[in-house]
Amino acid sequence: MAQVWAHWHTVLITTAALVPLTLLVVAGLVRHRSRAGVPRGLAWRWSLAEGAMVLGTLPWVWMTMTPQQVPPDTTMLYLVPLSDLGQQFTMPLPWVVAQIGGNLLVFFALGAGAPVRFAAVASPMRLLLLGAACSLAIEVTQLLFVANRVCSVDDVLVNAVGCLLGGLVTRPWWSRARVAVPA
Repeated sequence: MAQVWAHWHTVLITTAALVPLTLLVVAGLVRHRSRAGVPRGLAWRWSLAEGAMVLGTLPWVWMTMTPQQVPPDTTMLYLVPLSDLGQQFTMPLPWVVAQIGGNLLVFFALGAGAPVRFAAVASPMRLLLLGAACSLAIEVTQLLFVANRVCSVDDVLVNAVGCLLGGLVTRPWWSRARVAVPA
């Protein structure tokens, strides 16, 4: 845990500092939507989902875009599915938990909030595709613009599963019949 704090304290402090601002933005969105005729309960649900998606995804994306120091013999690009995951399981357990757990969390909040807010992604397959598309965008960006980041098709797979798991956690809120909202 001390190593996580030493490496990512700036991200963690910034994220914590953004919580009050996010809550103010959510309250402002609720107020605006209520005045626009959106039922208050739906306005709260949508606004909280949007706040959670942004605040819950931002620190992970920040971490993925931070250059790393890697050993000189590290493979930097994995295009064969499950090859990177297989190598990760040869590492010490805390490292495996941090790597796979972190990759699951990258789009967990996005998956949790997106179907609550946007009916178009309210299905497990669409959540999986949303997570995969967002993860692919990160991996390509890392490959092209971020020094010393390992790019892996397995990261895309695990990130996509994380998005799906986030959506499944909030399924009771998005699987209900949608309320008709005035245009």
